[in-house]
Amino acid sequence: GKHWTVNEVRALIRIWSDKNIQQQLEGTVRNKRIFEQVAARLQKFGIDRDWKQCRTKYKNLKHEYKSVKSAQDSGNTSKTMKFFNELDAILGHCTMEQASKSDN
Repeated sequence: GKHWTVNEVRALIRIWSDKNIQQQLEGTVRNKRIFEQVAARLQKFGIDRDWKQCRTKYKNLKHEYKSVKSAQDSGNTSKTMKFFNELDAILGHCTMEQASKSDN
């Protein structure tokens, strides 16, 4: 498929940051229906992506985030990614270990 633009990724993250969507994603593996909703919401922004593209992008962003996060946790601050802060706001609370870190 064609590359995601910065605006497309921002829109995807904005939808993903919706608490409702997050809860659905956290509670399931079979998430085609959720990504169909995400794709439908992207179309309202004029972004034409199907659910598979959305899911793949979501997985890739999540994977990249996790690898940057674990690198940073082990002291490697040079590793970074474009949307780290946005994703950290969404994913940073996922594990109890990370939650206790962000309190201070």
